Amino acid sequence: MIASVNGLIVIDKPTGMTSHDVVSRLRRFTGEKSIGHLGTLDPMATGVLPLLLGRYTRLAQFFSSAEKSYTGTVRFGFATDTYDAEGQPTTEPVTLVLTLEMVQKAAEYFHGEMNQLPPVFSAKKIQGKPAYKLAREGKSVEMKTARIVIHEFTIEGLSDDTASFGMRVSAGGYVRSVAHEMGEALGCGAHLSSLRRTQAGVFTLAEAVTLDQVAAFAGAGEEAFAALMPHPRNLLPELPAVTADEQTASRMKNGMQVNLPEFSQSPLVRVFTRQRNIFCIARRIAGTLFQPEVVLG
Repeated sequence: MIASVNGLIVIDKPTGMTSHDVVSRLRRFTGEKSIGHLGTLDPMATGVLPLLLGRYTRLAQFFSSAEKSYTGTVRFGFATDTYDAEGQPTTEPVTLVLTLEMVQKAAEYFHGEMNQLPPVFSAKKIQGKPAYKLAREGKSVEMKTARIVIHEFTIEGLSDDTASFGMRVSAGGYVRSVAHEMGEALGCGAHLSSLRRTQAGVFTLAEAVTLDQVAAFAGAGEEAFAALMPHPRNLLPELPAVTADEQTASRMKNGMQVNLPEFSQSPLVRVFTRQRNIFCIARRIAGTLFQPEVVLG
């Protein structure tokens, strides 16, 4: 067990676990109490789940706009209350007369910027409480539409009553809602039958690790565990990076404005001390004058 861990790790979440379950496992494996995931994955879903650990949890706000990519399947024939295979049917099963061309035609609507109604069984907050908890209590839940962007949505095949797809969507988009609305458009009902997140922001399955790997490497010590995490220089690559000396870092730690050798005009920059340590996120005041916004050091 490691006493304290600071960084980001990408987990390949297994099916049947909530995102909070994954957080709990990491806390147990590492001993680090401060852990948070970046974007919930439903229990049925698998794939890329980035988590921030230790002081890096303070960076969560800067990851909120990350796009997500998925592969999965939609089953046609009936809808469910959760819009996925874990829910209860809400429509009677119907005999299907679908072709690949019909499904692809229905999918054409789901491209670009649009309003989307999230599922009632979702983590969206209603007066501070997750909608799914209210729904399970039998309370009436009124969801509000959200503006999302579906960058790509491709129906790749149709086998009997199930279509396979690939999708790239903006933050806040629900693949389950797309499946449900496709069923409505085709008049036969539908639900999401499987889902795998292949990318979240810059993080892909290629750098994701399993919970078994986390358990093994955490038991081998801090250096071994650090090898599982992306290099800090690869985090938030859209923000320019600058390195501060000890005196400048000390002033920033006390909330003071400082001059930094950064000339991109970007409103926010990552400030490093040494190569691996993200010290803070700073906001540009004017020119090369910066105000520390979030300090990790």
